[in-house]
Amino acid sequence: MNCEYLDSAIKQFKYCKSLGDKTLEQLNVDEMLWQSDETTNSMAVIVKHLAGNMLSRWTHFLIEDGEKPWRNRDDEFVNSIQTKEDIIAVWENGWYCLFVALKPLTENDLNTIIYIRNEGHTVTEAINRQLCHYAYHVGQMVFLGKLIKAKDWQSLSIPKGDSSKFNQEKFSKEKSKRHFTDNL
Repeated sequence: MNCEYLDSAIKQFKYCKSLGDKTLEQLNVDEMLWQSDETTNSMAVIVKHLAGNMLSRWTHFLIEDGEKPWRNRDDEFVNSIQTKEDIIAVWENGWYCLFVALKPLTENDLNTIIYIRNEGHTVTEAINRQLCHYAYHVGQMVFLGKLIKAKDWQSLSIPKGDSSKFNQEKFSKEKSKRHFTDNL
């Protein structure tokens, strides 16, 4: 059961990353740097924050607190990345750290207590916490992308008006256990 949990959690993280990937692909650097006003975050800032969080949370996470002394969280909200290539590199670096940390985990690790800002979490709780946090911010990225691209946005899920067609295809297949991301 718990090995299934790890496999499912990794697939969910990959799905979350893929939504961000597909959003970033649709935008140029000016769109990634766009802010509706000075109090909002650009997509580049959201990427920088996600990567900073991932590096802090997942580096040596079984033996060190998830809030590293070298992390400068406030700086994550300063728009300092200026090229699409750099934004993508920061994005990929954060996700790489996450997947390197998760892949070797076993069922025996799931109840291990780890700390984030001195608050104890089982590894399972920490994974769930970060999965929710990353999905929240990737959702912001997707929403920003949709606002910026407007009618030029390429849907990342079932396009409006295609639900019946999508369901017909799904229900035409035999029932079986599979993950919803298997065919993405």
